Amino acid sequence: MKVILNFIALIVMASPIVARADWPQFRGATHDGVSTEPMAAPWPAEPPLLWKTDVADGFGSFAIVGDRAFFMIQTKGAEACCAVELRSGKRIWATNVDKTILRSTGGIGPRSTPLIDGQHVYVYSTYLKLACLDTADGKLVWQHDIASEFRGQVGTRGIAQYGSACSPIVEGDLVIINGGGPGAAFMAFNKATGELAWKSGDDLITHATPTPATLGGVRQAIFFTKSGLAGVDVNDGKILWRYAMPSQQPVCASPVVSGDIVYCSAGYSVGAAAMRVTAGGGKFTVNQLWRTANANMNHFSTPVVKDGYLYGIYGSMMQDTAPLECIELATAKRMWTGPTVGEGEVILVDGKLVIQGSQGLLILAEVNPAAYKEISRARLLAGRAWGFPAYSNGVLMFRTDRQIAAVDLSAK
Repeated sequence: MKVILNFIALIVMASPIVARADWPQFRGATHDGVSTEPMAAPWPAEPPLLWKTDVADGFGSFAIVGDRAFFMIQTKGAEACCAVELRSGKRIWATNVDKTILRSTGGIGPRSTPLIDGQHVYVYSTYLKLACLDTADGKLVWQHDIASEFRGQVGTRGIAQYGSACSPIVEGDLVIINGGGPGAAFMAFNKATGELAWKSGDDLITHATPTPATLGGVRQAIFFTKSGLAGVDVNDGKILWRYAMPSQQPVCASPVVSGDIVYCSAGYSVGAAAMRVTAGGGKFTVNQLWRTANANMNHFSTPVVKDGYLYGIYGSMMQDTAPLECIELATAKRMWTGPTVGEGEVILVDGKLVIQGSQGLLILAEVNPAAYKEISRARLLAGRAWGFPAYSNGVLMFRTDRQIAAVDLSAK
């Protein structure tokens, strides 16, 4: 028996172990656009396309758990959450949630991302309807119309023109969103029952999804509002700290957190800032590290951070001409400017940058603050690509406003 066990142990140690990781929400499992799951590099000249399908306009990203992918689609003026088989694209179910935006300015269709938590999928619509669905069949478990129940901010400047792009986040037993009226800008609901857990704040909302983080030993959701940042205790909605960074125009990029440093950026001449947020004596202190007005602007794209450097797409009102850049987080020093990719998105997979350009171009590049070095590129879709790609279980999913595709990039 001992000989047999030793033999089995040798086989296990000699076999390659490939870690698979779900991507269950906007910007991945850890809310930072990062996956450590292995990915093929370099890519083949023609990456193996698993499936591709035409869709109506929309800009949301994907939630992937196991062998299923979930995303928002537009159908006949409605906004629906759709579940498909990850590797075949076969539709499992689609459930209408709300009406969708049909104004051509800023893009038609849904722009938020579902969140998977256990047997439930949570979606937040363009017009502020929060719904909990069953992942197995898409049946409604509970819902709230934030606009009608809580005087939701469908008329707030930016939201009125373009609709909401905020995606829900889950912390413990709570699902957290923005969007309510006075006293309810920040809201949390029991994820199982839909019962209101807390509400706070009078802030005017933006399109940015809140970023969960632990600062000063306190778990919090960092909201980017029209007045700036607000760190909110996820347990009770208490506002712990603020950083003023006013904007009258739409704000899309989420805050980025690295250690005790928080970074934020907005387009339309606003600029960017980084601050150190610490706690002591029962209160939080915010110390600004740097601020650049009308510079270092992330219009749509939330950067990723690695070893103290931001990698993102910078520029405002540069839909197809914005470049990829690397900036030192603590100082705002620009390390390099890479290729023009347009206002797309960036994620970090297996220690490498995956860049989706605004016109459907995909690029794989090294993470290196010394210089930009491209590994691979491919163009597989037509249309405008403003949503984040997602990588899980060896499959890269990405979309434009016309098509969705899944590519097999599993490391062999």
